[in-house]
Amino acid sequence: MNKCPFCSLQTNEVVTDNDTAVALYDAFPVNKGHILVVPRRHVTSIFDLSSNEQLHLWSLVESVREHLKVGFRPDGFNIGVNDGEAAGQTVAHAHVHIIPRYEGDVADPRGGIRWINPEKAKYWK
Repeated sequence: MNKCPFCSLQTNEVVTDNDTAVALYDAFPVNKGHILVVPRRHVTSIFDLSSNEQLHLWSLVESVREHLKVGFRPDGFNIGVNDGEAAGQTVAHAHVHIIPRYEGDVADPRGGIRWINPEKAKYWK
């Protein structure tokens, strides 16, 4: 049986935390500074968390965003959740991606997360 990688974190992997969640650098970052915010309680979906747990989770997302603004000086962010296998979730423990974006990191950043389905991404055509 596979162990959940987020349930067995080492203290040195944690960037910051609160009572409900921890933040750590993504092991397979999309961009420099890519961080995951992971609830301490093992749930598959963030919607399995109580309202109070969700509040604290998103509070940590906000703190991480501020941390990244100072430490990495990005020009923007993509913040998102893969909720379920069909949405691309590969670790069955809820987590939020905070991905710093930088001018020129892709040729045309318009559409952001809409590129999940390239045929529908360019809604501005």
